[in-house]
Amino acid sequence: MSGPSRRPGLLPAWRFALGMLTVFPVRFGDVDREVAGRGMALAPFAGMLVGLVSSAVLLLVSYASGSAPLASVLAVASTAWLTRGLHLDGLADLADGLGSGKPAGPALDIMKKSDIGPFGVMTLVFTLLTQIAALSLVQRPGMPAIGPLALVTSCTAGRLAVTWACRDGVPSARPGGLGALVAGAVRRSWAVAATVVSASVLGGAAWAAAHWAASPPGSDAGLRLRDTLGGPPATVAACLLAVGAGLAAAAVLRRRAVRRLGGVTGDVFGALIETATTAALLTWAVL
Repeated sequence: MSGPSRRPGLLPAWRFALGMLTVFPVRFGDVDREVAGRGMALAPFAGMLVGLVSSAVLLLVSYASGSAPLASVLAVASTAWLTRGLHLDGLADLADGLGSGKPAGPALDIMKKSDIGPFGVMTLVFTLLTQIAALSLVQRPGMPAIGPLALVTSCTAGRLAVTWACRDGVPSARPGGLGALVAGAVRRSWAVAATVVSASVLGGAAWAAAHWAASPPGSDAGLRLRDTLGGPPATVAACLLAVGAGLAAAAVLRRRAVRRLGGVTGDVFGALIETATTAALLTWAVL
């Protein structure tokens, strides 16, 4: 008589999240919907990892060149490389599909093509320019931690948008592919838990970054932090607002995609990631 079946642990789910969302050479083999759902619930933490690596590029180039725009270009380029450019490709494909104005079937066929149309090109150009410009604005002299904090926050928000897009009740637009595997596979409780944990980690990082920028007391960096960001509490608030703005922008796009296409696809997930990332960076730039 066999005992009760054991649920898969977090390690297979983490490997799935890294293998699907990053360039890191992680093998995950065949997975079922339980593992896929858990993996998408861990997506924001894969985003944190991408953001941390890209932040190292941001700091290194900024220190070596003293140029915030150059550092921003290479940091944004590193996020694209760390994800094989798949999310940008998904953004372009969705822009072409929605921009065609055609019904769901023909629009999905357009998204399947390997070439990029005019809507996709325009969307990519404006998105990348916006990300680079926003990241350049948040880099402030004497406060080196704020730029990386904004980048990590934005990368996390982008992947958290995918977690919510995979929650139960969101259909897949196609019978096969990534969308069919993960659509509806994330339980709402998992999505809430991923959001709370991500927000807590980011909030703690924001508080630490603000304290670091403000020390020693009375320094020029501390005065600039107080005058521009309002100190640690306001920095935490800005961090959480950026995550909220990213999720809100992605929710609007997700609703539009589901209404037009009948559900989500891998391309839709990529578009959601880039949309949420851009909205979060814009929020940091404005605040």
